[in-house]
Amino acid sequence: MGVFCYFAEKKIASLLPLLVCICVAEMAVGQVRYSIPEEMATGSVVGNIIQDLGLDIKRLKSGRARIFTEDDSEYIGLNSEKGTLVVAKRIDREELCKQVSPCSLHFQIILENPMELHRIDVEILDINDNAPYFSKKEYNFQVIESASPGARYSLESASDPDVAMNTIQTYKLNPSDNFKLNVVSLPDGTKYIEMVLHTSLDREKQEEHKLTLTAFDGGNPQKSGSVKINVIVLDANDNAPVFSQSVYRVTVPENAPKGAVILRVSASDNDKGTNEEITFSFSQHTSSASSLFIIDPHSGEISVTGVLDYEKAKHYEINIEATDKGGLTDTSKVLIEVTDLNDNAPIISIISLSNAIPEDSPLNTVIAMINIKDLDSGKNSHVRCYISQDLPFKIKSSAPNFYSLISDDILDRETVPEYNITITAVDEGSPPFSTNKSINLRISDVNDHAPTFPQQFLTAFVNENNSPGMSLLTVKASDMD
Repeated sequence: MGVFCYFAEKKIASLLPLLVCICVAEMAVGQVRYSIPEEMATGSVVGNIIQDLGLDIKRLKSGRARIFTEDDSEYIGLNSEKGTLVVAKRIDREELCKQVSPCSLHFQIILENPMELHRIDVEILDINDNAPYFSKKEYNFQVIESASPGARYSLESASDPDVAMNTIQTYKLNPSDNFKLNVVSLPDGTKYIEMVLHTSLDREKQEEHKLTLTAFDGGNPQKSGSVKINVIVLDANDNAPVFSQSVYRVTVPENAPKGAVILRVSASDNDKGTNEEITFSFSQHTSSASSLFIIDPHSGEISVTGVLDYEKAKHYEINIEATDKGGLTDTSKVLIEVTDLNDNAPIISIISLSNAIPEDSPLNTVIAMINIKDLDSGKNSHVRCYISQDLPFKIKSSAPNFYSLISDDILDRETVPEYNITITAVDEGSPPFSTNKSINLRISDVNDHAPTFPQQFLTAFVNENNSPGMSLLTVKASDMD
C-alpha cells in the first residue's frame, strides 16, 4: 500500500539557536535555527553545528557531510574542519526574499554511513540599507481653478525594498497651503496616497504650484526619498469626469489568457456635447503593470496582455485616468490580485542512493533519500508520494519535503537480482499534477548458499586391472550464489 506523505512548515521566530532532535523511523534527524543580519561579510560564522547538533569533527568527515539546498543556492557554506556554518557569498535580503517576511534560508546537512539529515533554518534579518524612492523624478498635474476643496488626485506610492519598520512609514507634502496629503489604509494592509485640494485655487494669482512629496521609513537612522509635484492651474470652463469608484478591486487567475477582460471601469461627466466624452488611460505613474494589462480608451475595459504568474507577482496596482475633451481629469486606482492555480508539477530529486544493497540487508535499511517540492502554494503544493505495492520496499516521510526509501521485506538476489522502482508524487491541485522518478536498484550477492550435488548417491562400475590415472566417474555440483 502506498504511503501518503504530507508536509507543512511552521515558522519559529527566534534570535537564538533552537535545537530539536527526534528519531523518525531509521534516520537520525535534527533541526537548528539561526538568525543573522543581511550583508554580513563573506566568511562570517553563522553557527557552530558541532555544538548545536551534538556532532563531532570525525563524524562530519566520516559521514562526508555536505549541504543540500532545494534551489542549488550557495549562500551558506560548511567548514568541515571547524564544524561551523559560514557566509559563503553576499546575502541581500531584498534580492533574496523581496517583500516576503520572515526571510529564511532552508537547507539540510546530509551525512552518510549511517544516513542522517539535519535541517538548518537561517533567518535573514533586515537592516535599513535602502531609502524610499519614487519611480520618477517629478509628476505633473493639471487642476481646474474651479475645482472644489476636497477634490482628490491619486499619487504613486513610494517603494522601499526593506521590510517592517525599515520600510515606508509616513509621507509628508510641502508646502501644504493648498493641498493636503491623505494616506488611505485598506483592510488588507495596502496603502495608497492622495493629494487632496484644501483651499480653492486662483489661476490669476498663481498659475503653478510646486510641491515636494517625501516618504520616510522607520529605520534608525531614518531614510527618506522625495519627488517633485508640479500643479498647473487651468481656467475653469466645464466639469471634470468622476469615476464611479475611487478604488476598484478585481481577482484574476494566473492562467487568464491574453485578451481576457478582467474589469470595466466607468466615469461620468455633467457637461454636454463633446465635453462629456471621456477617454480612459493608465496614468504616467503606472510602470510594470502596463506591460501585462491594457485599458480600452473608450469602453474602460481592462484586459490581460501578458503572462501572469502567481509565483512571481501576486498583486498589481494601476492608476487610471478619465479625461474629457476639455482636458479635465479624474483619477482612480485598480488593485489586481492574482490567484494561484495548480500549474507546477512536483519535482523529485534523489539526493542519496545506496546502490547496490546486500541481499541480507535487515528490514528498514535506508536505500535512498528523496526530496520532493512543488512550487505552487497552499493546497496546490501539498504532495502525496508512493511506490508500487508489489515491491519489498516502502517510502516514509523523514522531514518536511524529505522522504526515505527503505526495505520492507526479505531480499533474495538469486530470485530477483535487481528492481526498477518508480516513485510517484501527486499534488492536491485540481486537476492534480504528478511526477514519476525511476530508480534501478541492484541486489548484491552474499554467500548464503552451500554447493549441492544433483544426486545424493553416485555409483560407478570399474573393471579390474585398470591403469593408474584412468577416469572412473564425472561428478557435478552447483552453487546458487
